[in-house]
Amino acid sequence: MKFLRRIAERAGVLGRRTGEPAAAAIMRPAGGVNDHYLTSAPSDQNAIDIFAGEWSSKFPASFSELKAGGIPMFEDDRIHWFASEIHGFQQQQVLELGPLEGGHSYMLDRMGAQSVTAIESNTHAYLRCLIAKEILGMPSVRFLSGDFMAYLRGPDCPHYDIGLASGVLYHMTNPVEMISLLAGHCEKHLLFWTHHYDEAWAKTPAGQEHLTSAEIVEYAGFRCTLHRYEYGNALDWGGFCGGPRPHCYWIEREELLACLRFFGFPQIRIGCDDPMHPHGPAFALVASRT
Repeated sequence: MKFLRRIAERAGVLGRRTGEPAAAAIMRPAGGVNDHYLTSAPSDQNAIDIFAGEWSSKFPASFSELKAGGIPMFEDDRIHWFASEIHGFQQQQVLELGPLEGGHSYMLDRMGAQSVTAIESNTHAYLRCLIAKEILGMPSVRFLSGDFMAYLRGPDCPHYDIGLASGVLYHMTNPVEMISLLAGHCEKHLLFWTHHYDEAWAKTPAGQEHLTSAEIVEYAGFRCTLHRYEYGNALDWGGFCGGPRPHCYWIEREELLACLRFFGFPQIRIGCDDPMHPHGPAFALVASRT
């Protein structure tokens, strides 16, 4: 009984001296505790609306009645292009970095992946992934909450057939380290969609707003120039889906390709090339060991 009493006191359920209910335990939070309850019948939309205003992704056409974001991440042509370049995802073990809301994870599952391990460090995005999985069903997918760099650096990180990082590389503070670690844990292919530094875009108003400086870095024997990108006002949006710091570093296009070759993926195919993307030049690539 003394043990249970100490637990109750630490939780604030009982006053430490009197044994009476603690005031904090019976006070209602600002706005009322009932603000956390729903009175409507259960629905998928109710779950989505927990994060109303934060969603980026639009659910698949077969779920068109659901209102979330506006980007068709669950029906993304980039994933179809990746699949066409590697002869599909059937029976492949995939490591996905930064799944955001599970759109690409869903596609990999439907394309027959044996397993998809998807790691998301943004806690709200992770919970949105779980909501999407509950609504759509993704039996081959496991979402993990945490920093994928810490996962890749760990001694127990397993090996995978394929590494997928779509919309991730340009949010890193050291993209070379990410490529090196990912290459060390993926046996067949690395799949990227990313923005990259371009001198002409850097001189545009958008480029001048975000790109502030450059520095030469070296990691694991690979040397290149990285360009500092400041997020600026994007940090004020509740659905912000960039990196954990107020800045990141962009790598130049040719140095990205050289980096992949340096770390053991010499066969590179480029697709979805968009030099006029409003947020900076972008492209997709498949890098293979052979």
